[in-house]
This record gives sequence, structure tokens and C-alpha cells, in this order.
Amino acid sequence: MLSSNVSAGKPATAGAIFAAPLNTTLPTDTTTALDAAFKELGYVSEDGLVNSNSPENDDIKGWGGDTVLSVQTSKDDTFKFTLIEALNVDVLEFVYGSGNVTGTLSTGITVTANADEAEYHSLVVDMVLKGGVAKRIVVPSGKVTEVGDITYADGSAIGYETTVTCVPDSAGNTHYEYIKG
Repeated sequence: MLSSNVSAGKPATAGAIFAAPLNTTLPTDTTTALDAAFKELGYVSEDGLVNSNSPENDDIKGWGGDTVLSVQTSKDDTFKFTLIEALNVDVLEFVYGSGNVTGTLSTGITVTANADEAEYHSLVVDMVLKGGVAKRIVVPSGKVTEVGDITYADGSAIGYETTVTCVPDSAGNTHYEYIKG
């Protein structure tokens, strides 16, 4: 056990979460420049990024009540974060779908909310750990599966609490993590 191995994650100064269409070239390390198709999703709330990646199991009981077998029934891999750049067209397209957002801030943005199926994206999250160690998370394929309530109120930023569910790539992996000091 070494306390020097304990760290916290902070967003990289040039941005933290990036999204691109599927089949965009993905990085396989912490230093490769991102493909130009990746769009920065701006500031994330102070709650940061939460990854849930835990298996669910059904326990089989034997006569007498002892657990004799535990069978994995699923293993969802999700990332949850709140995007707070409500005037960023790339954020709006990520949340509502690229076909549901038109215009620019200077010409006027139109957002249409509907029941269209969410698009799959590739995601990259860049962060800096203690001591300047770089960490990059790469999600080859994920889609927005939940958007929390959007609150418009004095004294708080408009935020899009977003959950992205990852699906396995051709190698069966839902995300990759690269760490380098």
C-alpha cells in the first residue's frame, strides 16, 4: 500500500469530454491528438464524471438456503456527467441529436425535442491525475440513454445531466483506460 498511488481526477485544461461520430479514428494512448471529428462538450459540473461498471448477478440457493452459485446476468457500463454549456451547439446536438439542432448562436439556434432514437457516438475523456499523470478514457460506442431534469433557475447553471451507456466494440470491450506519467 502506497499513499502515492492515491489520486483524484481533474479535467484537462484544454477540455475534458469529446464526442465524435462512430467509426472515427480512436486514440490508443494518452498523447495522440484527437481526430478533428471529435467535438469538445465544454464545461462539466463540479460533480465531475461518474463511471458505473458493476456486474449484476442472480444467486442460486440450494435446499436449506445456502448460496451455491452466482450467475452474472448483465454488466452495464455507463458514464454520467452534467454538461453546463447550454449555449454550445455541440452540447445541444449531443443531448438532443444532431438532426434536432440547427443554427448558431449569432443566427439563432433551434432545438426540437422528439422521440427520435439517440445516436451512437465515440467518446474520449481526458483528465489529469495527481503529479501531472495523464488519464484518457476512450468509449468506442455509446449513446445518451438518460437526460435528467433540466432546471432553469436564478443562481444555478442550466445543466444537462447525461447518462451514456456503452456497448461492446468488436473486441467485446465497452471502454478503454490509458494512464501515463
